[in-house]
Amino acid sequence: MTKPQQSVRTQLISFAEDSYRQFMEGLLPGVSDILGVRLPILQKLARKLLQTEGRYEAPFAAYHEEILLEGLAIGAARLPLTDRLEKTAAFVPKITNWAVCDSFCASLKITAEEKETTWAFLFPYFESKEEFFVRFAVVMLLCYYTDAADLPRALEALQTVSHPGYYAKMAVAWAVSVLFAHHPKETKAFLQTCRLDAETLAKALQKIRDSRRVSLEDKAWLAGLGKR
Repeated sequence: MTKPQQSVRTQLISFAEDSYRQFMEGLLPGVSDILGVRLPILQKLARKLLQTEGRYEAPFAAYHEEILLEGLAIGAARLPLTDRLEKTAAFVPKITNWAVCDSFCASLKITAEEKETTWAFLFPYFESKEEFFVRFAVVMLLCYYTDAADLPRALEALQTVSHPGYYAKMAVAWAVSVLFAHHPKETKAFLQTCRLDAETLAKALQKIRDSRRVSLEDKAWLAGLGKR
C-alpha cells in the first residue's frame, strides 16, 4: 500500500460510524468489508484527493469505501473523454455490489455532454456475462438516456439483457419504470410486445405500479396487463 493510500485509509477509518456500517451491511448482504462512511463524506474526499494528488486508486484488498472512492474520483475528475472511458473500463470489474455501481454511475454526470461516444462504449456491457457489468450499463442508461430521442435505443438495449442475476434483472425493471414515468404512451406499447423475461417484466410492472409519478388510470391498465 502506498503512503497516499494509507493516508486515505486512516481518514476513512476516522470518518466511520458503527451504526451506519450496520445499516449498510443490512442493505448489502454478503459485503463484509464496510467501514461505515457516508456518501457525502466520500464525495468530498474524492474532490480533495483530485486537488492534492490528481487521482486515487484503491489498494489491493480494499474496503468497500475505498473502491467506491476510486469510482467517485473518476466521476469528479476533469479528463478527456478517452481517458475517462479508459479509467471507467478499468474500474467496472471492481464493482461487486449495487451501491458502488449506482453511486459510480451517478457520479459520471459528464456523460450528459458526451452521450453518443459513451453509448457506443456502454453497449457491449448490456450483453455481458458479468452481472455488475450489465447493471452498470443499465444504470447508466436510466441516469443519462431517458430523453425522447434516446427512448428507442434505450428500450431496445434493455431487451438485449439476458443475464439471470438478480441485480441485473432489478436494474432492467427499474429502468423500465423510469422510462414509463417519462414516456408512458411509448413504454405501454413496449410492454405489450417486449422480449423481457417473465420475472423481469413482472418486477418492472410492480415498480411502475408503486411509482407516485404514474396515474391511477395507468396503474389500472398495468394491473390488467400483469394478469395476461
